[in-house]
Amino acid sequence: MATAHDRAVLQTIFSPTSPFGDVPGLDRVDVLKDDDSAFDSHLLKQVKDLELEGVAAAESGNLPSALERFSEAIKVLPQRASAYNNRAQTRRLQGDTNGALEDLEQAISLSRGTGCTVCQALVQRGLLLRLAGRDEEARVDFERAAALGSEFARQQAVLLNPYAALCNRMLSEVIHKLRNPEINGSVDP
Repeated sequence: MATAHDRAVLQTIFSPTSPFGDVPGLDRVDVLKDDDSAFDSHLLKQVKDLELEGVAAAESGNLPSALERFSEAIKVLPQRASAYNNRAQTRRLQGDTNGALEDLEQAISLSRGTGCTVCQALVQRGLLLRLAGRDEEARVDFERAAALGSEFARQQAVLLNPYAALCNRMLSEVIHKLRNPEINGSVDP
């Protein structure tokens, strides 16, 4: 878990014009809501129930049943992003990376850049891109998710930022030299 100081440093990296330590809404992802107001309430309830059944099936290890429930939810409300995001996770667990990426693309597109689902989908896609060695694309996804409030995405984006890595290495060297002056040069008697 990151300390308040760690969060302040990350905030400074992502928002260099804000005062150090000012971390407004850093954990906003917990309060992000998807806008489901455009959907019929009866269909929305049906879809949410199917998704809950899918999550329960996945948690119990029954991935085919989970995939089936999420696919049913998509058939009922194909314009709702959440089921695509959940199905992507299931597909990833089954080893279907391409299917997972397709579902994540759909979830990101349908969410129009707002809400909890797009934040989760960006993190999932970032992880899959990183596993594929596509670090620059992954960093972009992590930065977008971080802007929505994902602490995990913020940390991943920093790890993938070449400037941050260089700064961290230089800072480590400086600290090492300050702690061990006799190793790094002659010390006057």
